[in-house]
Amino acid sequence: MNGICTLANDVVFDQLVALLNSIEVILGSETPVCIYPFDDRLERISAEIATRPNVFIYDDEESIERWDQFMLAAAPERLNRSKFRLYGAHRRFCAFDAPFDKFIYLDADTLVMNSLAAVFEKLENYDWVVYDFQYKDVSKVYNPNSPKLIKVFEQSRLDSEIFCSGFYASKRGIFNAEQRAWLISQLQEAGEAEILYSGAGEQPLLNYMVMRSGLAIYNFALQLRDSGATGCSVTSKHFEERDHILYDKGNRLTYLHYIGVPPHITQAVCAGENIEFPYRDLFLYYRYLREPEKRPVFKTLPKSADAPPPSLLKRALRKLKLIS
Repeated sequence: MNGICTLANDVVFDQLVALLNSIEVILGSETPVCIYPFDDRLERISAEIATRPNVFIYDDEESIERWDQFMLAAAPERLNRSKFRLYGAHRRFCAFDAPFDKFIYLDADTLVMNSLAAVFEKLENYDWVVYDFQYKDVSKVYNPNSPKLIKVFEQSRLDSEIFCSGFYASKRGIFNAEQRAWLISQLQEAGEAEILYSGAGEQPLLNYMVMRSGLAIYNFALQLRDSGATGCSVTSKHFEERDHILYDKGNRLTYLHYIGVPPHITQAVCAGENIEFPYRDLFLYYRYLREPEKRPVFKTLPKSADAPPPSLLKRALRKLKLIS
């Protein structure tokens, strides 16, 4: 069985609902979706998916513990809650155990924009399928200052195999117990942990796991570079919207990743705060697709998501309704 995977807790509830609605519209209401628990804050999500028979929360505690222990051995510093907001992001690795034979993983802050059939088809000939431009910036995956980096991976691989962990397709079982143990030995005993970029959650480790294991990788962004490759990030401001679908120079996007828009911004917007961020109306359309009457109506002037938080004095005055 094939399916869609994501990772979530109640913190990203609004983003998750938008993703699920986009899957329902674009891929169909019977598309199976597995949610891996970022942590145990799942009350709102559990209530929401009670009305979605195709969506379920992964509950194999042995599998979750197995990957928790793997992360603890492979990159323990990334489980530091005070340092990394994404300390639980590695639980997406449970997809290598179950429930799907082939799966496409999407971060909760994404929207599906097109059929994913071509992505699944590539898994017939490849182990790992992605569609992004992360390969242009090695510094967000590996430490380019480490002399060991070029000894572990040839420059040609660093120039072409790096990917963003927000969207990828793969298969069950490609990281079995033997392979996991070998990867940990390379990171710990051979000292290869030093080549990983230190400022992110699971993305550097996942890139290392895939590349060090020699998996066959296909990147649509590279392969379609001269024949219609599209962007995928909200940092690209030139996308055109038609009927709630985005196009890049006439080519339909496969997915849109709201990278850089943190959960507290979407939470605030859904609570009625008029904060601007790229493609906000598209997000709100999918977020409230099932309940459009609850879509927020903004009554204040918009402010940028990049604006600094109000001062203590301003917050006090607003609470007293002395300023707007």
